[in-house]
Amino acid sequence: MKFSTKNIIFGLSFLILALVASCKEKTSAKTEENQDQKTPNFVVIIADDAGWNDISFHGSEIKTPNIDKLAKNGIQLNRFYVNPTCSPSRASFLTGMPASRMGIVAPISGRSEKTLPDSSVTLPQALKKAGYKTALMGKWHLGLKPESGPKAYGFDYSYGFLHGQIDQYSHHYKNGDLSWHRQGKLIEEEGHATDLITKEAISWLNENKSQNFFLQLAYSAPHVPLQEPEEWKNKYNFIENESRRDYAAAMSHLDDAIGKVLKKLEQLNLSENTIILFLSDNGAQENWFPNEQYDGKYGPNDKLGSNVPLRDFKKSNYEGAIRVPAILSWNKKFTQEKIESYTSIIDLMPTFLELANSEIPQQVEGKSILKNIQNQKNNNHEIYVRGHLQESFIEKPWKLVRTRHLNAETEFELFNIEKDPSETSNLIENEPEIVEKLKKKLENEFSKDAKEVNVPLK
Repeated sequence: MKFSTKNIIFGLSFLILALVASCKEKTSAKTEENQDQKTPNFVVIIADDAGWNDISFHGSEIKTPNIDKLAKNGIQLNRFYVNPTCSPSRASFLTGMPASRMGIVAPISGRSEKTLPDSSVTLPQALKKAGYKTALMGKWHLGLKPESGPKAYGFDYSYGFLHGQIDQYSHHYKNGDLSWHRQGKLIEEEGHATDLITKEAISWLNENKSQNFFLQLAYSAPHVPLQEPEEWKNKYNFIENESRRDYAAAMSHLDDAIGKVLKKLEQLNLSENTIILFLSDNGAQENWFPNEQYDGKYGPNDKLGSNVPLRDFKKSNYEGAIRVPAILSWNKKFTQEKIESYTSIIDLMPTFLELANSEIPQQVEGKSILKNIQNQKNNNHEIYVRGHLQESFIEKPWKLVRTRHLNAETEFELFNIEKDPSETSNLIENEPEIVEKLKKKLENEFSKDAKEVNVPLK
């Protein structure tokens, strides 16, 4: 059979058109597949000073049904470690590295000029590069002036308070300084802090529902001063201690606020593509006996939060201060599970950025826990925690605690935190090889911290 030149050209043209159509079809299918595999939104809910035993799914007398719902439908990070106080934990969360590297080892207080350094890429800055809208509602505590507020560190929108502690109604700091702001401008506004933060978050979600977002929702509750409406206090008339009763009321008020945010996510059809993280910034505070704060209007509070069965309270490096309730919930994606992996607050930034398909900055020292979550495996890593009173180094199942003194010898304690979560048995004399190994590792981490906070050892 003979083919004319005309027939050959026609055949080749038909073949080329078919190949182009096929490529277009494959490209279209790939695009649809990408649309189906959206990167998730993030809502991070941070309680202020909530203890291990202040959540009802841990057996507390305080009822927290909405937080319990997150735990029931999500992953409990059962060995999750933060810093002993609030500013360091928030700095670690936003940078993915120990806050002590930046010289932040204690709450930024008074009229301090200390701020989060601008030399590191923050989580919201990294997410913005990936196309996310970012917002912070509530507590900042990483710079006490508007010019060093959330906007300077990657948040498109911010509202709440700059300081670490405020009057729940006047929203002033304990020394009387103004703290409440919207977009970096100090404002006066009526209402309880818990309600105002929730209202602003819901309004922001309504406006930003059509694009990827990162919302950090940082409440003031249950931090002192405790100023709860009677409707919340009346729920706990069975608690004899008045201070503990008021604290329980603050937790329930907080839980109700969280419920409103969860409901709004459902109403906006955002639940299935939104990861929710709940955590406390540090363990519970034991009590509060103010002298000059708020001109003596509030307190004293002889009994606040509970970290039972963990040892001690906020500020120390014992378990009650640094091991906190933490939940990751993603509707229909994360199944209910309690993960025992040793996890640090610095691990959250790389985890979120991996989920968002975003580049992880070089300064990040944390490790993504995504494989732990997906495979439900306990892949542990070493954890270094620095406070202004103590340091600790954790290597499953051991924890070395170092207490330095200006005018006395340094003290060391060793605990098996799996057999002894209450840290009642100091094994420092029993395990000399383990002690020496952990001392070297702790000192190595300590040497990387900002020099201005590394007071020489006795």
